[in-house]
Amino acid sequence: MNNHRSEMSEDDAGNSRNSTAGAGEYFTPYPDQVLENVLENVLTFLTSRRDRNAVALVCKSWYRAEAYTRSDLFIGNCYAVAPRRVTNRFTRVRSITIKGKPRFADFSLLPSDWGAHFTPWLSGMATAYRALEKIHLKRMSVTDDDLTVVAHCFPNFKRLVLVCCEGFGTGGLAALAGGCRGLRVLELIENEVSDDFVDWISCFPADVPTNLESLTFDCVESPINFESLEKLVARSPMLKKLRLNRYVPLGQVYRLITLAPQLTHLGTGSFSPENDNYRESDYVSAFAACKSVVCLSGFREIAPDYLPAIVPVCPNLTSLNLSYANINAEQLKPVISHCHKLQVFWVLDSIGDEGLQAVAATCKDLRELRVFPIDATENGEGPVSEVGLLAISFGCRKLQSVLYFCQQMTNDAVVAMSKNCPDLVVFRLCIIGRYRPDHVTGEPMDEGFGAIVKNCKKLTRLAVSGLLSDRAFSYIGQYGKLVRTLSVAFAGDSDIGLKYVLEGCTNLQKLEIRDSPFGDSALWSGLHQFYKMRFVWMSSCRVTREGCLNVARQLPRLVVEVFHRDEEEGGEMNDFVDTLYMYRSLDGPRSDVPRFVKIL
Repeated sequence: MNNHRSEMSEDDAGNSRNSTAGAGEYFTPYPDQVLENVLENVLTFLTSRRDRNAVALVCKSWYRAEAYTRSDLFIGNCYAVAPRRVTNRFTRVRSITIKGKPRFADFSLLPSDWGAHFTPWLSGMATAYRALEKIHLKRMSVTDDDLTVVAHCFPNFKRLVLVCCEGFGTGGLAALAGGCRGLRVLELIENEVSDDFVDWISCFPADVPTNLESLTFDCVESPINFESLEKLVARSPMLKKLRLNRYVPLGQVYRLITLAPQLTHLGTGSFSPENDNYRESDYVSAFAACKSVVCLSGFREIAPDYLPAIVPVCPNLTSLNLSYANINAEQLKPVISHCHKLQVFWVLDSIGDEGLQAVAATCKDLRELRVFPIDATENGEGPVSEVGLLAISFGCRKLQSVLYFCQQMTNDAVVAMSKNCPDLVVFRLCIIGRYRPDHVTGEPMDEGFGAIVKNCKKLTRLAVSGLLSDRAFSYIGQYGKLVRTLSVAFAGDSDIGLKYVLEGCTNLQKLEIRDSPFGDSALWSGLHQFYKMRFVWMSSCRVTREGCLNVARQLPRLVVEVFHRDEEEGGEMNDFVDTLYMYRSLDGPRSDVPRFVKIL
């Protein structure tokens, strides 16, 4: 029960109900106000969410002190707790992070009208948290009106970070830029931003120096007023991070970086010249002046011939994002050969195995590698394979995180990765296609993934794919004791496999499964585990409505949502649900349920 209480409070959402019940039976609250004051002063130095959640479970006095001193709030699921409960308990919040839609929403498996609205949260925060300085939202629905409220209700507001959000446009950005005169950080990352034909860049305070430290808008798919942007950069001496959209061509990037040599993070936007006013040597000299740049990204609409212009900054780079640059190995090699300090590298698989071999030969300090597919359809062998992964495992032995999309793989390559890179914390191997085996032996990929969970003792996040038997899932259940997030796509043999996972992975928090043969029996094997988890997502599996109802009956504090498009459209109902989404909540089912969702 103690574990259950601790996990329920991890999102800063569960301490309120669970930590006070029965606390007075075992602990006596401090009778001396002085001691409580001392405790509050001590707790101000406690920054870890896990530590604070544990402190709040000690007794009522510690519970009150922890709530009073909490300034940084994290809500891992916007439906796990009602906004009113949060604002009633935590009264001195200055920074809040809220996550909305489940993770698989990134893969277009969740309709846009599912929910995760920021408005109910903002309504309570506007009065309760007048001193709020930072909002960080992920996969939330945010409106222009929300951004206007943020601009006018929080006089000390400084930082807004929106990741994979939707519902707002350039009109809302204009209200924010014009109303938040102390804004330091505006980061828009992978959002869907509508074009309201509003010149939002011009709305930042004019003719006065700004406190702007970070401006990221590479996801905004509309032209911007470059003259206003140029003036904004010129009067922002503290600007360290600037990521531009594809409507800023290379010639304008040149003008911006000459104005801001202090930049440490640069997103180049389009990396293609708009005219012939500049020579390639001009770009080389401009990048050479960027002596502080350690993170480089962007490269949308790239002209590969100009890529060598970034070579002057490569020796200092610790992060390079080429995930939008359609380049081949020959175009990559002259650049990557200078990146000896690189720790984070994102790239398209267009570089092929040869390009990954070049990375392995140079980037000995690499900690994170992501290889994205330029074409996610099943089209033969694909440009990267076990050859590239094997090279990386031998050359980059400090790796901690891997995301690798490919169309063929071998057990031997994955086993080598597990032995050569034992410090892996994240391993996500996405074999494109359905139930693909080891393409050399024809055997399931069991031994490869088994080696990962056996040899990588720090592993907390795992994504599996390809042809897997129950043996692979037995390995995960037996050895994946620290795994907190497990993603399964187009894999699995029978219900026994999922049973191994739910019974063995005692620290599992997030389970997401798609297009796999797991059914009711597998689902029921996790009844002892679901209250401790943040969510379970199963789509295109063999779970029935009656099986989901059984879970809802036995775990009444678990919200069990079932998606069925056929029912919404008046079609025939089959035995299996399209999607099952379950999550813990202190305040019961949500009120903004769309028509295609049934809460059981």
